[in-house]
Amino acid sequence: MINLETVKTIAYLGPQASFSEMAKDYFAKKFNINAYPTPLQTIRQVVEYVDDNPDALGVLPVENSIEGTVRESLDNLMFTKNSNVNILSEFFMPINHCLLARTTEFSSITGIISHPQALAQCQDFIHNEMPFNVNIIEASSTAEAARNLQNYNLTYAAIGSEKTAETYNLNILKKNINDDKTNQTRFVLIGDFETKTTGNDKTSLAFSTENKPGALLKVLEIFMNNSINLSYIASRPSKQKFGEYIFIVNFDGHIGSGNILKTIQEIRENTTFIRYLGSYEKSKAIVLQQ
Repeated sequence: MINLETVKTIAYLGPQASFSEMAKDYFAKKFNINAYPTPLQTIRQVVEYVDDNPDALGVLPVENSIEGTVRESLDNLMFTKNSNVNILSEFFMPINHCLLARTTEFSSITGIISHPQALAQCQDFIHNEMPFNVNIIEASSTAEAARNLQNYNLTYAAIGSEKTAETYNLNILKKNINDDKTNQTRFVLIGDFETKTTGNDKTSLAFSTENKPGALLKVLEIFMNNSINLSYIASRPSKQKFGEYIFIVNFDGHIGSGNILKTIQEIRENTTFIRYLGSYEKSKAIVLQQ
């Protein structure tokens, strides 16, 4: 178990009743964290807050089972000033979207407000059950969308959770409107703390290679030659030069293991950029019925 006794604050993407707040509550309970909750407006603000405050933790969404990588989270985590800020734990949360409104009349809805990912995850519902010319408005979070309904007339609805409806005193017009009923998001806890080996760990790493034939293959062969299972790989534009990419990988093992440490050192010798993102206990994705 991670020792988080010195933690004073825990930052997350707010406002109240967001999925990030629900993930924050999970981590706080799991690690017995008694810290002041600090809701912020953007993912970048969450990362920067943890970067600037060594006694703080942060909660980030990093991957969705439908939409894939949450780019803003990884883009900001890779380039913190404090390279000791890393992933400490992960949690898979089922995402069940509802259509929320101040009215009880579903047929009167002509506009929807929500976070871009929530909107993308409910495209079938929007296409099949909403008016052809429905007005779509993006918000920074599903909770922010629900809170903003007070600024619109009764023909507008928000996409959010049942907890969001309860918190903002809204009516649930439709439940489980997400296209994929197995939808879930992977959240991580970040901070400048060390984790201990559990025997069931994964490590996350970001790196770039030279832009030449075989450069990426050479790095991947290092994992194979050290008998390490690579469970995830994705790429992001480096934002330095067009056509250059940063690769993000997850693989079995903990940096406390000699073999993992040796592997990372070998990768370092064959890359132009490398950022250790953390070693932490694996959490299983929840098996949901479609």
